[in-house]
Amino acid sequence: MRLRAGHDEVAARPGPSRWGASRWGASRWGASRWGYGAAAVLAGALPAPAFPAPSLWWLAYAALVPWLLLLATAPTGRRAALYGWLGGTGFMLAVHHWLLPNLHVFILVLAALLGLLWAPWGWLVRWAFAQARRSRGRALLACAVVPSGWLLIEVVRSWEGLGGPWGLLGASQWQVAPALRVAALGGVWLVTLLVVAVNTAVALLVVVPPVRTAAVVALVVCGVAMGSAWMWVPPPETVGRVRVGVVQPGVIGGPDGPERRFARGEELTRTLAGRDVDLVVWGESSVGADLAARPDLSARLAALSREVGAEVLVNVDARRSDLPGIFKSSVLVGPRGPTGDRYDKMRLVPFGEYVPARAVLGWATSVGRAAEEDRRRGTRPVVMAVGEGAELRIGPLVCFESAFPDMSRRLVRDGAGLLVAQSATSTFQESWAPAQHASLAALRAAETGRPMVHATLTGVSAAYGPDGGRVGAPLGTDRSAAAVYELPLAAATTPYTRYGDWPVWAALAVLAGTAVAAVFRRVRRAPAPGSPVRPARTARGSAARPGR
Repeated sequence: MRLRAGHDEVAARPGPSRWGASRWGASRWGASRWGYGAAAVLAGALPAPAFPAPSLWWLAYAALVPWLLLLATAPTGRRAALYGWLGGTGFMLAVHHWLLPNLHVFILVLAALLGLLWAPWGWLVRWAFAQARRSRGRALLACAVVPSGWLLIEVVRSWEGLGGPWGLLGASQWQVAPALRVAALGGVWLVTLLVVAVNTAVALLVVVPPVRTAAVVALVVCGVAMGSAWMWVPPPETVGRVRVGVVQPGVIGGPDGPERRFARGEELTRTLAGRDVDLVVWGESSVGADLAARPDLSARLAALSREVGAEVLVNVDARRSDLPGIFKSSVLVGPRGPTGDRYDKMRLVPFGEYVPARAVLGWATSVGRAAEEDRRRGTRPVVMAVGEGAELRIGPLVCFESAFPDMSRRLVRDGAGLLVAQSATSTFQESWAPAQHASLAALRAAETGRPMVHATLTGVSAAYGPDGGRVGAPLGTDRSAAAVYELPLAAATTPYTRYGDWPVWAALAVLAGTAVAAVFRRVRRAPAPGSPVRPARTARGSAARPGR
């Protein structure tokens, strides 16, 4: 006999069938599956304006709510996974939309592939919200499980081969002072956990009314955590100051672009003479020839150093004379020429500087502006001593290496007192990319408790103090100029510098503990072998016996 569930059974059954689909499902929205799919893509894209250039940082604390509601009320776990994938695709497209001129249709393929990382998270959200309906304790657990799942996605996609850590949700809080203090505790990872926890608590308030008290408690805990970091984590104590000149030549193209750019850099650097600078920084690819092969360029840079009274950190993008291949290298030049301090870029931009699995994906060069030849990688980070007495030690990063928290942390642990990022975003001049890139330096400064300078060829160039706060006025994408930033130096070690990515391990522990507990509960509920099976009850209350 085939049993049909009556109304009483449906009412007693946990899950979206009662509190989700009937309230928010197709009966109310009147939408097709295609409509739900489109809604998932749009919901995933909602957090994008929280990042620069719009910088609507407050939006990050509620932007995930529509997506969470869609996942929590999905009729099945498979459908939730689908909505997770589609939402992840929308998120990746939105935060990387400025790559469209370079990658063309290939960006859709990349977004869809990376969006798959959110498919398990979609299932996890549905499961966690179903559990939240059972008790206030499980509602609080959902506010830890859902953010932990999101954080692991950010960690996985932060691998350089998958595009690197661009668009981490916590990075949207780069200009919020309490959030920067949280970053000093646990890096951008801890900020992400708090942002997603707030979104989860708000979604619980909407979709699971019986546990609103627990959701409010979760919101209060998040607020107290951020406020406590602001009150209890002291700002870095100043131990000195350094004056850094940043040279931004602006957009210079054409076949003779490298030579004209070099000449413009010279012209701007000379304006820094007499301004008592300790270091001059040029942007990424500011020198288009290997200095060992072009002694004339070395001599011109040495003359600039003597004229300004400070060493010049340039960035060479050229084929080396002593090694095969093209390198991007930070090179320090003093009054007598290159000092010997050189850092070769270690983490390259996928497709922009190399094509992953070129034998398979090499066709990308025919549909977009992907690298025709792979750049070579450096092998180790370098801390450079600046000045006659080596009083200042700098840690150079090149381009999107400033997006990796572990790289700046390693440089500070190796003794860097000033972080310097050399970048060039002229390809994306009219997009959100220059402002987003510059904002990352605020996070790296706050995480490590060291000031950071972000110097570019075409803007946005900016400087940040050891607390992550902006110092001076940035040089926008419409400027061709040189600016001097006086930065406070700090010596204290932040908790993030000391303990590293502990929020990631905490998230792993939450997910592992939750999985073990769920398996244990399932095992306890399972009937023992050979035990009689309780007859199922129909809506009329009669027992349905086996065999009838």
